[in-house]
Amino acid sequence: MRITRSVGRAACLAATLAIFTATLQSNAVPTDPVSVTAQPVAGSSNVKVEGSRIILGNAPAAVGSSEVEQRSGLAELTPVRFGAATSAVIAGYTVGTPDGSSAEVDVRAWVKDKWTEWTPAKSGTPTALPGASDQVQLRIIVSAPPTGGSPWVGDVTVQPTDKVDPSRMSLQAAPLKSRVFATREGLVGGTTANGHVIVNRDHFVALPSRRGLSGNGSGTYSVKVCTASRCAFEPVWDVGPWNTKDDYWNPSATREMWKDLPRGKPEAQAAYQDGYNGGKDQFGRTVANPAGIDLADGTFWDGLALTNNAWVDVTYLWTGDGGRGTVSISSGYLNVRNAASSSGAIVGMAGKSAQVTVECQTTGQSVTGSQGTSNIWLRVHPGMYVAKAWISAGTFAAC
Repeated sequence: MRITRSVGRAACLAATLAIFTATLQSNAVPTDPVSVTAQPVAGSSNVKVEGSRIILGNAPAAVGSSEVEQRSGLAELTPVRFGAATSAVIAGYTVGTPDGSSAEVDVRAWVKDKWTEWTPAKSGTPTALPGASDQVQLRIIVSAPPTGGSPWVGDVTVQPTDKVDPSRMSLQAAPLKSRVFATREGLVGGTTANGHVIVNRDHFVALPSRRGLSGNGSGTYSVKVCTASRCAFEPVWDVGPWNTKDDYWNPSATREMWKDLPRGKPEAQAAYQDGYNGGKDQFGRTVANPAGIDLADGTFWDGLALTNNAWVDVTYLWTGDGGRGTVSISSGYLNVRNAASSSGAIVGMAGKSAQVTVECQTTGQSVTGSQGTSNIWLRVHPGMYVAKAWISAGTFAAC
């Protein structure tokens, strides 16, 4: 049995982002709220703008990981830069949620040259950032039943609440790795939580929380998924399986739900194996498998060469530091090989826009790719290499 994700099907992606326009005073603490002006630009999933409001669009409902029909839209807003680093912000906004709909606002920060995880931001309440930063970004998620009114978010503002030493970071040295049960997503032709339309043998994964959801076409939040002999590097483009608020890769203190479970253990696994929560998920359904990650068909069949649902080792790359590169291809996947040569055996794959871990670099066969011609190969896992000609990355120590 496979349970996939909770999203709305976007029939049309001619939606919008909202652009922040403001300049903050560099030394005032706290600073006055900064208004966020909505302007139509391309890239969002199933949202539209009316005045100062971002509203759920007109795409029809679809069945997702909760197996409940739902309309859904998502808009990432252009980042705001403050005059000084802050460890917390206050987001202000108004919402309209007719007919059982919902509207949420999340925030993230630019820390150690990368975006942190999304954190829910309650209007008018200070939201702590994962690390001190002078740059933040907001995201709006609106969802509703198949029929009825459309939810909206409007009058958005954001302000820092203090100024702290920007060296105070909370990211750990190494990203979390846990062993979880993987299921195949399938659903070719469907639409994921970030607006991506699923294609045949696609490459992405779904995790059961929006906190680690990448924007459409982005690999900001990526995972390394490994079996005993193969690894796949994939962006997180969907939400599921089973739950939608189970960020089990986070410490108990910051976990959105199920705070009494050990870090790295999905609620579905605990429910299935241990009878946790009466054996049910957050929606009250009896959990029929312990799945903590869904794999798109290309990841499942081709990247990892799986034939059945299986236990895998997953590394949540955004939860820690380390060398990184980004797969720079227009579509499909990049082969991961067992040697620094195109003749090396394929031992995994990396999807479009995914981040890959980089342990070191070595010389090998010359390859021409999106980044030019190079004989440099990157070791992304013991015994596994990718050609740097297809990876946007800096220079690393020799292997």
